[in-house]
Amino acid sequence: MLKTRLIPCLDVADGRVVKGVNFVGLRDAGDPVEAARAYDAAGADEICFLDIHATHENRGTMFDMVRRTAEQCFVPLTVGGGVRTKDDVRALLLAGADKVSFNSAAVANPDVIREAADQFGSQCIVCAIDAKSVAPGKWEIFTHGGRRETGIDAVEFARLVTAKGAGEILLTSMDRDGTKSGFNLEMTRAISDAVDVPVIASGGVGTLDHLVDGVTKGGASAVLAASIFHFGEYSVQEAKQHMIANGIPMRLQ
Repeated sequence: MLKTRLIPCLDVADGRVVKGVNFVGLRDAGDPVEAARAYDAAGADEICFLDIHATHENRGTMFDMVRRTAEQCFVPLTVGGGVRTKDDVRALLLAGADKVSFNSAAVANPDVIREAADQFGSQCIVCAIDAKSVAPGKWEIFTHGGRRETGIDAVEFARLVTAKGAGEILLTSMDRDGTKSGFNLEMTRAISDAVDVPVIASGGVGTLDHLVDGVTKGGASAVLAASIFHFGEYSVQEAKQHMIANGIPMRLQ
């Protein structure tokens, strides 16, 4: 049976790890390279770097930080934020990223997923979906760090980008982000059921039971968390042991 992945997420702004609530009110959480190195040592299965202001500020992503992290960490590294073209994917892979995540650019032009997947393989192309509840059982995609509504249905878009070649969906509930109230399990389950690629649940983890629920109720293949790890509430190993105790297969060091 495939093991579930536990992924600390490092949201980066102005060269620092930050964490907010519903994408605003950011708190400083340290140096990204040091944080990544600590999570690598702690037994994280992957690390996700998201440059949260890159698209909003209309600039590229953080190649130097990726390079320095890749030199010091040995777990897979997913990088997103400001990724617009297959050339950006190439540059990030050359800098040491294992997977590259499209977000706003894929909403603007879903074919960029196909172009990147055709050149580099679906296994290293992630599509990040940031969505809010807009009606019972309906979720709409927002872009530019949650600032811009699109009118696009999240479930339909997930089907579209996986058909284009995305090898993974990074699904964030903007309503739950930073609230510690748990994943949006209904949305996670709807998208997990709609696509045949792994779905990473993101947004809202406050307890170790929330991680369990993301897998058992939401159908996610991986669970992503930030503040519970950044601010020392739980360790990666505590999280993994709790998930194992609840019947979820995990990798242990």
